[in-house]
Amino acid sequence: MAKTINRNITRWIVIVASFIIISLILWNTYVFFQHFKAEERMKMENWSFALKTLMESGDDAEIEVTSKIIESNTTTPMILLGPNNNIDSMRNIDTLNISSTKQYLEKLIITFENENTPIPVIANNQLYNTIYYGNSPLLNKLKYYPLALLLIIFLFAAVAYFFYKSTRTADQNKLWTGMAKETAHQIGTPLSSLVGWTEILRSENVNPDYLVEIEKDITRLQIITDRFSKIGSVPKLEKSDIVKETIDSYEYLKARSSKLIDFEISTPNEVMMVDLNQQLYSWTIENLVKNAIDAMKGKGQLKLAITKDGKFVKIKVSDTGKGLSKQKFNTIFQPGYTSKKRGWGLGLSLAKRIIEDYHDGKIKVLNSEIDKGTTMQISLKIVS
Repeated sequence: MAKTINRNITRWIVIVASFIIISLILWNTYVFFQHFKAEERMKMENWSFALKTLMESGDDAEIEVTSKIIESNTTTPMILLGPNNNIDSMRNIDTLNISSTKQYLEKLIITFENENTPIPVIANNQLYNTIYYGNSPLLNKLKYYPLALLLIIFLFAAVAYFFYKSTRTADQNKLWTGMAKETAHQIGTPLSSLVGWTEILRSENVNPDYLVEIEKDITRLQIITDRFSKIGSVPKLEKSDIVKETIDSYEYLKARSSKLIDFEISTPNEVMMVDLNQQLYSWTIENLVKNAIDAMKGKGQLKLAITKDGKFVKIKVSDTGKGLSKQKFNTIFQPGYTSKKRGWGLGLSLAKRIIEDYHDGKIKVLNSEIDKGTTMQISLKIVS
């Protein structure tokens, strides 16, 4: 218990520390962006001052210096508007592949005005130009850096989450596997004893009818033990007639269920061979039928239908129970999910594992309506 608490505390410390580090990185990026933007503003103001000096100066040396300053700006895109808002000139803007240059520049002016406050160029107390300038390519890249950083962090968090989830699922599988094998081991000891006692009763001339029923229950316990012992290991698959195996499992359950259940079965008059582990498949049919009976509260109509669909055989189990909402179509297969007051919620989870992991098939809720019933479907590939 103490280890679990310490693990949770450590996890929260890591989460909080990560959040603080991310916040600091984003904040520093924002500060750096604003600082770089302010420097670019200062550079543009110097550029406008050089332009003003060029207009006012008559000194050749001074003109040469200011011209060099003006020509040195090769990164910041800008448009110079005259007093009548006509475009006098532009710099660092590529319009070679633009069909309508005028419209493109008009949109750029609006964009530049939203990005930065225009700078007026006043020389000799007269407005000569207004400079509309945008962010340099480096500044634009820096602007999207936090988004890229957030994306990387999101991907990293997603990978960590899926790793944690898969690890947790693996731990749960190990737990269920261990419990299943231990259950099989625990049942095996008294089962061997029951077999011995049966032989003793036979030698004592006990009514044979009693012994037949006892042997049926012993056989049933042996099947259950074998099922649990196979959990967690790869079962052996053999070519079997899916129709016969389904009918045998269905009829066994029918004989031991409430007479208030109206059992129906519809099967084709042909042999359909699939790679099958008979005991685990029988367990799956048992889980589906028992869930259907529980959903109907022991009274209703239960139908099993087997159909051929191309290279696949479809086994459908339908009931007239309480039904499911669409949000629960996948939830019911999760370990621990149950709508009953008693139960571990492992039946459908095991059924899914048996069909999909061991038999390479599919199991799903085909359709369901509240208060009308549910149809479950198993799909398995037919082999020649």
